[in-house]
Amino acid sequence: MFAWGFSIGAPLKEERAVRLKIRPEYTTNYLFILSFKYGSGWSGSYPRFTVYLHLMAEDLSIVQGDKVAQYQSIIPQIKALIDGEPDLVANLANTVAALKEQFNWFWIGFYLVKGDELVLGPFQGPVACTRIKKGRGVCGASWAQSVTLIVPDVEKFPGHIACSSLSRSEIVLPIIRQGEVIGVLDVDSEHLSHFDETDQQYLEEIISGLNFEE
Repeated sequence: MFAWGFSIGAPLKEERAVRLKIRPEYTTNYLFILSFKYGSGWSGSYPRFTVYLHLMAEDLSIVQGDKVAQYQSIIPQIKALIDGEPDLVANLANTVAALKEQFNWFWIGFYLVKGDELVLGPFQGPVACTRIKKGRGVCGASWAQSVTLIVPDVEKFPGHIACSSLSRSEIVLPIIRQGEVIGVLDVDSEHLSHFDETDQQYLEEIISGLNFEE
């Protein structure tokens, strides 16, 4: 959320128009709210008041085109959604929501390391496995190996955990901070061979921009 504030001294009995110049790129996907708050000071015999303009995200701009163009469009929007927000759960939730809306993947979500397990975090899609042991399935293997795993056909992955029979391919990216894996980002598709190095590149960029220190 952004805000601009300024004070205007004006008689309360008069209606006054306030003109604000807003940058064009803010006018498409944001909701503008004007709120008025009385100040404690006085200007002559009239109270002073402040006009605040709040910039709030309302809708994402969803684009068509190739995979690169879609990532290059959605990543700045994700950064805008999480900028200035200190709550980790809120930021993880908005991140997966934005990616799900743009790409319409079957499932996307975070698992966070708690003890010797990955525990389900914010996600978009059908209900999922709640806990995954280290080394088990694609998520557990990515954690154990500290590497991104791209699986063209999940049925051919040894030890695959079938949270849903509709999932056909998968990419799992470890979240590494100070040399330790603290979680993974898991993305599933209903289509075979859906993910590649382009997804890896841009999803790793998104992960690197997330602050996991609360």
